[in-house]
Amino acid sequence: MKTALSFLLASGVALAQHMNIPQIHTESTDQIIQRNEKALRLNAKDLAAESELTAAYLQKLRENGDGSYLDRASALVDRILTQDAGNYEALRFQNEIDLQKHDFRAVEDRARDLLKFEPSDAGAWGNLADASMELGKYEAAGEAYAKMFAIRPGLASYNRIAWFRFVTGDAAGAISFMQQAVESGAGTPENTAWCTAELGDLYFKIGELDQAMEAYESALALFPTLHRALAGKGRVETARGNTEAAIRSYEHAQAILPMIDYAGALEDLYTRANMPLKAQEQREMIDVIERLGALRGESTNRNLAIILADHHRNMAHALELVQTEIVSRPDVYTWDALSWVLFQDGRIDEAKAASVNAMRFNTPEPKFHEHAAIIAAAASRQMVASGAIAK
Repeated sequence: MKTALSFLLASGVALAQHMNIPQIHTESTDQIIQRNEKALRLNAKDLAAESELTAAYLQKLRENGDGSYLDRASALVDRILTQDAGNYEALRFQNEIDLQKHDFRAVEDRARDLLKFEPSDAGAWGNLADASMELGKYEAAGEAYAKMFAIRPGLASYNRIAWFRFVTGDAAGAISFMQQAVESGAGTPENTAWCTAELGDLYFKIGELDQAMEAYESALALFPTLHRALAGKGRVETARGNTEAAIRSYEHAQAILPMIDYAGALEDLYTRANMPLKAQEQREMIDVIERLGALRGESTNRNLAIILADHHRNMAHALELVQTEIVSRPDVYTWDALSWVLFQDGRIDEAKAASVNAMRFNTPEPKFHEHAAIIAAAASRQMVASGAIAK
């Protein structure tokens, strides 16, 4: 799988360097939204304004994590499809929306249908590959990403191939392609900053802390409110043992977007810093997020499941969340989450089987290796205790 993809990619790098010239947007995302909302107030049937506004809503969602923008984009797409059920661009937007909603099988099916009509659509190939990654269909994802790259080399395809390389065990290749994504740039500063932060994540995961911090700082220079870069700085400072600096970075990230991962990290950092009241606030925030998810009918959340398992809280709910998610999202990250929750619940044999699935590509994800080692050691001790192997 990787050999064929590597050949396709190697043949396209020089071409990409000449073809990818991003168009710089002079308007902010907010300005684009305001301009198109005004246009639709004047003419409710302006399809061009509807299309540009949908894209702007999805971009704003990336920038600030406000789910209301996803709802607005979804409402616009529904309106377009009501007027024209076969509108190709609206169907492509529907794929972007369903990726956000984690309806990966719907994206996979729709992308395949779209590609029957327009096999040269790089975006549809990217959607298909993204869905395949989440569904654990890595060979199909690699083939789709290669086709996307051949059609439209640039930041979006470099970024995706970098992620594919990382997940399938090639950290050096992942870093190389993510560097190409950053160098390619994009018309929207947040997009380039996002890739720069992802480059930082890759460096962090292989233990290159200085390079990771440099990448996060570069991302913030491009887009100062990029919460994932601030959280990245928090991870680096945590790894360096700089608890106070880590807390400041995570607090800043959480103020921009209160993600459950940030609450989990801050709970641990406040505990380490002997700040029990602050740690309790984060526990309560996690409880609120958990209850709100239940009220919304949320049946999957592997990040919450891992946080609950790490702290051995509400294990029944953690198991329910991750066992449901493995059905709809059987990628290596969900297999790792399942292995860890099962282990923390004392189900060693099941945890070991899930861990094998998580480690099938030897993905250089530190938590995967940490979890796998702990589970393997526990399984070995269990076998010794049962007399299955000699002491």
